[in-house]
Amino acid sequence: MSNSNVNSDSAFHELLREQIRHEFTASQQYIVIAVYFDSNKLPQLARRFYAQAAEERSHALMMVQYLLDRDVPVRVGGLDPITSTVTSVRGAVEFALNQERDVTTKITQLAQTARSSGDYLGEQFIQWFLKEQVEEVASMTTLLAVVDRADGNLFDVEDFVARDFGGAAGRDPSAPRVAGGGV
Repeated sequence: MSNSNVNSDSAFHELLREQIRHEFTASQQYIVIAVYFDSNKLPQLARRFYAQAAEERSHALMMVQYLLDRDVPVRVGGLDPITSTVTSVRGAVEFALNQERDVTTKITQLAQTARSSGDYLGEQFIQWFLKEQVEEVASMTTLLAVVDRADGNLFDVEDFVARDFGGAAGRDPSAPRVAGGGV
């Protein structure tokens, strides 16, 4: 069933297709960070970043599902370049924070584009991601502050991550649907 009112070449849809690539890239980048933590016997940080990788993948698949639901062609391509070298805990967390700030800028641009083009469905869809980015940046900012305050004591960082990030948050009922049902 084709929706002839949907402009599949709109600026919003094109940016959303690009954002799918960025989300998959972020997922892969978080795997790199998680593996660094895992190889350095930091299981709480590793678990946190493996979970972040899965979350970014889910974000990409939410965007895929939105395009599918709107009968807009979906293109899933390659990834942006990945930074594969991690040399410190602080460097990894700072990199993650900067990545989340960059994603926030891109999501904000998506919201602005949807609004300026009168794509109210697109604007409504992207609102959840704006809220999510506030949480992501705040979380990474806090983690970086804890790493700095720990002053090299990684046991304190691991304890913090286990205590404050360890529990399963569960699925946000307001989150968009994930293509494939979140498999």
